[in-house]
Amino acid sequence: MSELDAETRAALAELLLAMADDEFVLGFWDSEWTGIAPILEEDVAMSSVSQDEIGHAKALYELLAGLSGEDADRIAFGRPVDGYRHAALMNHARTDWAFSIARRFLYEHADAVRLESLAASAYQPLADLAVKMRREETYHLLHFDLWLRRLAEGGDDSHARLAEAIGALWSDAQAVFAPMAGEACLVAARILPESLEALRARWLERVIPLLEASHLPVPAATDRPTADGRTQRTDEFAWLHGEFTMVSGSEADATW
Repeated sequence: MSELDAETRAALAELLLAMADDEFVLGFWDSEWTGIAPILEEDVAMSSVSQDEIGHAKALYELLAGLSGEDADRIAFGRPVDGYRHAALMNHARTDWAFSIARRFLYEHADAVRLESLAASAYQPLADLAVKMRREETYHLLHFDLWLRRLAEGGDDSHARLAEAIGALWSDAQAVFAPMAGEACLVAARILPESLEALRARWLERVIPLLEASHLPVPAATDRPTADGRTQRTDEFAWLHGEFTMVSGSEADATW
């Protein structure tokens, strides 16, 4: 496509940052399950999935760096806590296995809807990356759909824990589709082929039948997410931020 104007470039940068931060932060949260997952096979699986997510974040940060002229590592590790733009869904610590599975289920379907749309983006570097990411994310989706059913059918305790987690995360999950400044110009340029609200509606159409099929209560409908769904931060995320910036922050001018 032709050279981007300043407004469209800024809006695209915001979209890339939001997507990258979603993948980056969730990858770090779930990497904590390595060595303590319920079964040995899941230690390996969750480690692999987390590595995929951080790899996807790296590719998105590099795409953003090419657009902005910044350094990808500085974008990833050089911001303060309030500089991150992940959805509120990623503000929470991993807590128990049911909570992590609930979050993954909600996020993977949101990410799938987003990537399906972006695979048709008029911004070819983003379209190409979305196509590549979808190939790996398909396996994530299958994995966490299976775990959702497994916990839902695993007895009263696991069913109750899963239902409680879905309810607690429902509102924050919709923040994946929180409105963004400049969204209208991205849609007009078909960089974002559909509005975020249209994507949220499609996400609801997918996840509600899956919850019902697993005999899980569907939380009451909520109002549309607001823009602060990507700026709210918690003490839990502040702790994680300290963990993943510890090494890079120890020597700010080092070459890694």
